[in-house]
Amino acid sequence: MASLLAPGTVAPDFTARDQDGNPVRLEDLRGRPVVLYFYPADDTPGCTREACAFRDRIEAFRSAGALVFGVSTQDEASHREFRDKYALNFPLLADPTKELSRRYNALGLLGVAKRVTYVIGPEGTIRAAFQKVDPKAHEREALRAVAAIQGGTP
Repeated sequence: MASLLAPGTVAPDFTARDQDGNPVRLEDLRGRPVVLYFYPADDTPGCTREACAFRDRIEAFRSAGALVFGVSTQDEASHREFRDKYALNFPLLADPTKELSRRYNALGLLGVAKRVTYVIGPEGTIRAAFQKVDPKAHEREALRAVAAIQGGTP
């Protein structure tokens, strides 16, 4: 199992489609912190808990100027259903080719994304990487990492 990308390294650029088919390219997000969280599967207990936690705190991320993206190896249709079922208010990126998960060392042995999160700074470098993630409380760790970038507290 590959280790996570280390803080201080340049985040690999990517282009992926969100649940509505809109392309998202990391290069286009420069200037803002980005939370890129990988999760195994839509509509499973842990992944739902994690997604809903981010949903419930999205305004705090937005207030800090950050963008949040969930990533799994499922397709756009699956992500649309997941978003709609739980009223998720941030984009879910489809990674059916598993290329994005591979680039971020987030692909598990069974071909699904591992539960890992990266916080990418406005300049495009990784500022924090989380491998031990509690789906119920992880968004707080990510928000603290974003606040550290902005020089404040969540």
